Amino acid sequence: MLLGDLIKGLNTRNIQGKLDMEIDGVAYDSRKTRQGVLFVCIEGTVVDGHQYINDAIENGTRAFLVQKPVQVPEGITVIEIEDTRYGLAHVSDAFFGHPSQKLNLIGITGTKGKTTTTYMVKSILEAASHKIGLIGTVANLIGEEILYTSRTTPESYDLQSLFSDMVEKKVDTTVMEVSSQGLELHRVAGCDFDVGVFTNFSRDHIGPREHATLEEYFNAKSKLFKMCKQAIINIDSEHGRKMAQLAECKVYTYGFGENADIRAAEIVKKTAYTYFKLISPWGTTEVETNLQGEFNVYNALAAIGCCCLIPGVTLEHVKTGLTNVVVPGRMEPVATGGNYSVLIDYAHTPDSLEKVLSTVREFAHGRVISLFGCGGDRDRGKRPEMGAVSGNIADFTVITSDNPRTEEPERIINDIEVGVQKTSGKYIKITDRRQAIKFALENARDGDIIILAGKGHETYQQFKDKTIHFDEREVVAELLEELKRT
Repeated sequence: MLLGDLIKGLNTRNIQGKLDMEIDGVAYDSRKTRQGVLFVCIEGTVVDGHQYINDAIENGTRAFLVQKPVQVPEGITVIEIEDTRYGLAHVSDAFFGHPSQKLNLIGITGTKGKTTTTYMVKSILEAASHKIGLIGTVANLIGEEILYTSRTTPESYDLQSLFSDMVEKKVDTTVMEVSSQGLELHRVAGCDFDVGVFTNFSRDHIGPREHATLEEYFNAKSKLFKMCKQAIINIDSEHGRKMAQLAECKVYTYGFGENADIRAAEIVKKTAYTYFKLISPWGTTEVETNLQGEFNVYNALAAIGCCCLIPGVTLEHVKTGLTNVVVPGRMEPVATGGNYSVLIDYAHTPDSLEKVLSTVREFAHGRVISLFGCGGDRDRGKRPEMGAVSGNIADFTVITSDNPRTEEPERIINDIEVGVQKTSGKYIKITDRRQAIKFALENARDGDIIILAGKGHETYQQFKDKTIHFDEREVVAELLEELKRT
């Protein structure tokens, strides 16, 4: 398409050169530039795309979208705007023909519950014979096709390209996790959200490369509810009630209280299932899910709300879809062959760890063993809080490494230990996560439940000088084989 058509609607500060050139590609990485490509120069925290303009010119590129003045040879077109991250989203949406407008698009944001809720939505809508696209932390899915991803919300060009693929492959509804960074950095700008969901809010993503304050983090999430046509919001918290007030669309609320539009009553928790009575604008019925814990009842209410806003979905589809939901890395059982259990969960905040451990405590016949660490280069304040949570709820805590990144693992472990020491909980420190898991397995007793928290679906560990393969499912299986031989 013509460059002039591609940038239509953008507020430009300055245009140098002609706009009637044909554009057949968009790139934000100079290594992918060539003749006919518009290069969008992104100023990141580590790399500034403006520094690679000459490389792109050598590759044949003649059109650039920038956010600061640059010097280029004659015959090169430069369009200057205020924010090229927004510009990338705008031109990507236009380049692919506004694909999100051709989908039922559901966006889910919140500190916790995003992944589980997306998989619940997927299960319900598949029960209603919809072909589903899913975009999130674990993987991107186009029907049964799996595309692994490196970030929760893809960069805007990659996201619009993915939407385009989904449309081409006859997907009718897409459910996606929308991270605060995705909203703050305009990755979802231009997306046509039919439904937005707010699950909950707690301390997370505070750090030098994330959000400076909790207020900034909350405000980033609120942007989704200025972009969607309808909202499903958890109002059983102050932040949820505030979000409902900020929303610029029709809001359906959910929760356990009688003031919620979509609510759960008469909750019954069993070892393998959770039952509750659903009361909603679409009717009242009994619901059963194979996922445990009250927090998963909240996730189910969110999923029910947005699915019931999709044409053709009934409460029978809801009941069928929630019966057997599979969510990788969320309370995921691992076979042990013994009389004890191992569960893998992504819990990596004080609140999520508390919910997981409290849920396990309800059906544990033996001890609850909590094994976890905290990520390096991230919010240090939550480390002692997580230590205190584990010390107060678990019978025994194994403090170990998560993704230390550039920090010394022992420093992170010592921060966690401060919180455990404020409780009466017993604990041990084992820096190497594999050895920590081995210790937990070696010392498991009949009826114990071991929670491996923090990694969840992740299959790696990040250190300052390397990233290694580390899939806890494989690690547990290998260690069990080792223990059989000893």
